[in-house]
Amino acid sequence: MTIKIGKKNILKAGDPFIIAEAGINHNGDINIAKKMILAAKGAGCDAVKFQTFKASEFCGDPQQMFTYTSQGKEVTESMLSMFSRYEFTKEQWQELKKYCDENSICFLSTPQNVSDLHLLLSIGIDAIKVGSDDFTNIPLLKEYKKANLPMILSCGMANLADVYYALEAIDAIHNPSAKVILCLCTSQYPTPPNDVNLNKLHTLESAFPNIIKGFSDHTQGPLASSLAVAFGAVVFEKHFTLDNDYPGPDHWFSENPESLEHWCQSIRTAHIMLGSSLVAPTKSEQEMKSLARRSIVALKDIKNGELLTIDNIGLRRPGNGLPPSTFDKIVGLKATKNILKTELIEFGDFSNV
Repeated sequence: MTIKIGKKNILKAGDPFIIAEAGINHNGDINIAKKMILAAKGAGCDAVKFQTFKASEFCGDPQQMFTYTSQGKEVTESMLSMFSRYEFTKEQWQELKKYCDENSICFLSTPQNVSDLHLLLSIGIDAIKVGSDDFTNIPLLKEYKKANLPMILSCGMANLADVYYALEAIDAIHNPSAKVILCLCTSQYPTPPNDVNLNKLHTLESAFPNIIKGFSDHTQGPLASSLAVAFGAVVFEKHFTLDNDYPGPDHWFSENPESLEHWCQSIRTAHIMLGSSLVAPTKSEQEMKSLARRSIVALKDIKNGELLTIDNIGLRRPGNGLPPSTFDKIVGLKATKNILKTELIEFGDFSNV
């Protein structure tokens, strides 16, 4: 199964597809958003992802409060007021999409509602990213499926039954042509090491072997995603910011441009390190075999007709002669020529006659 997002082909065990999650870390400023696009591109990411919403359509209670850490302090405010600051207009989204195109990086954004998806479809998107908050929103998933675009689903806060119902709702479990990527996720910001549980990727692979896996990484640093490569994840996303000291709920734990680049490079290096499953020496190891392994050599001058013994032959470098495995087989045989000390013993140098 191959899923195409933008210019990238995504498949199991394929090259990583890496998403820089800008989220709301633009603080509602389109110029910051553009700088984030450039930072994501500079870090080597394949895509940059935002969040498209109208706060009033998913924050139902204007009195619902939200407490978060910002600039080292605890802040409590209305959730509606907070998210309202991070809204962009359709024209601004069009501008950001165009800016991504101009800088050759894939534009993605998570819609919160069907109306947000329609906005994104009107400006052109290559995939739909569904956050963990809507993973069990079955009516919404079914609506999103109608767009017939690849869907990237994060399953934070879900149990295995939740995952099954979500995938079943979009006909992804037994449908080999389903364009769905399932991302392991822990909805803790940041996620401590003891709650990452990368072994879940094995569970998800066993339960849903036909579906490509990813990792929505909320840890700090590159280690978790690098390990997830070895667990079969090929799609990755991570929050980043231009400055960890910016005001807002997500900046303090997000990667900055420098650490984002390190994260991205670590994933790609981990993928390269997986390499081949064929147990065989590499090209460089073939050369090292000659230098480091041993061959059968003459320990002293040996005359024609003299017996080969443990006193006059031994195992020494280099390793481009007869291997040690033949040593016991030629002890007791007769030399068929004069052999000088340190010379490699070769086939034809001995006989049992």
